[in-house]
Parts: sequence; C-alpha cells; structure tokens
Amino acid sequence: MAKTSPEELLHRAMQAKDASARARLARQGLATRAPLDRTTHAMLLRQLYVALFEQRRFRDALVVAESAAELGVMADVIHHDAARAASAAGDVDSAVAHLRSAARRAPASRRSFHWWTLGSTLFHAQRYGESAAALERAVRWATTDRPLYQAQLALVRIAAGERAPSDLQRTIDDLAAAPCGQGYGRFVLGHLAYAAREFRAARQYLDAFVRRTESSPKPTAIALEPELLMAKATLAKIAAPRTVMQ
Repeated sequence: MAKTSPEELLHRAMQAKDASARARLARQGLATRAPLDRTTHAMLLRQLYVALFEQRRFRDALVVAESAAELGVMADVIHHDAARAASAAGDVDSAVAHLRSAARRAPASRRSFHWWTLGSTLFHAQRYGESAAALERAVRWATTDRPLYQAQLALVRIAAGERAPSDLQRTIDDLAAAPCGQGYGRFVLGHLAYAAREFRAARQYLDAFVRRTESSPKPTAIALEPELLMAKATLAKIAAPRTVMQ
C-alpha cells in the first residue's frame, strides 16, 4: 500500500474538524521520509501552528511559527502568525518585532494590514505613541480599509489623552458607511461613539462586535480576546449609572 504523501496529509490537516486531528496530520506530514518541498514544509508547519494556537499552547505555537518563518515562504503571513502567538502569550515585544518584519516583507497590498495590526497590538499595550506611528503608516499604505485605520488612529489619540478631533463625527460616519465598518470596525465605532458620548450608538456597535466575535472560528476569537474584554468593559460602563461615566 502506497504511503500517504505529505501533500495529501497537508490537505487533510487543512480540512480537519478539530485541533487534535489537525496537529496529528501535520506532524505526520512533517515526519514523512518522502521529499518535502519548502512550500509544503512551511504549510504543514502552519497547520501545526494553527492547531497549537487553538489549543492555547501559545509558546509552542510561537516556536513553530518561527521555524516556518526561516523557510521564507509567505514570510509576512508567517511572521504575522508568530506575532499573534507572541501577543497571546503576553510577549508584546516579540509580537512587535514579528509585525515589523511582516510589514517589511509584505507585498504592498498587505503592508497596511500589518501596520494596522501592529498599531492595534501597541494600543492594547497602552503604548499609544508607538501605536499612533504604526497606524499613520497603515493609513498611508491603505486603500479600501483607510476609514478603519483613520478611525482607530483617532481612538488611539483620544486614549493617549489628546482632545477629541473636531471632525470626530465625520470619522465615525465615514467608517460606519464603509465595508470595513463591519466586523472589527464595530469595535472601533463603539469606542469612538463612547468618546463622543453617544452611548446608545456605542452600545449597539459594541453589542454587535461581541456577538460576532464570540461566534467566530476559535483562532479568530482567541486573537480578539483583548478587544473582546475591552468591549465588555465599555458596555459595563454604559450600563452603569451615568455618574460613573462622567
């Protein structure tokens, strides 16, 4: 009986229904004695990374992602993976380093995404000056997602203690009208509306973000845990007596 090829094991890993099966199939592919081209090798490592991330084994996932990055295949995507694992493990400096590598290595079409993720990571670490600088780069490289990046930049500056920009409502309106105002955009819209003291709108946006995030695939939900916690904390403030919010 012919042995299963690494490519077939990769395909099965990508179709696996749970993390344990994904990890098992990826390890089988990596352990094969058959010739393993660089792309298949990197993709098997990425499937193992996804499984470990789903299992919340973030340090192990980071090691695997860093091994995959050495292969030079989809370098920016793999560095982004490594950053996600590092961030979930609480290693912000490592996450920042990987995201900077991702932005440097990315094609122009993905560069703004990596700068935006870096800005978001630094925002949650309360490193607002660095976050704003990263988001400014995201805005410069952006195309269709520019309203999201501009809105998040405004949010960072407000969090840093700066006065809300005079065009805050226009920023909110532009994001709400754009496709990128869905999904993650609801998180940003909710907090900008809260800053504008539009508490009803803030509640609607943040409730939508929480519902969507909690029903997302497990890796996405895990990656968005900082945003989810912040959204729930803001919703709690909105639900509290008005004196607490003043």
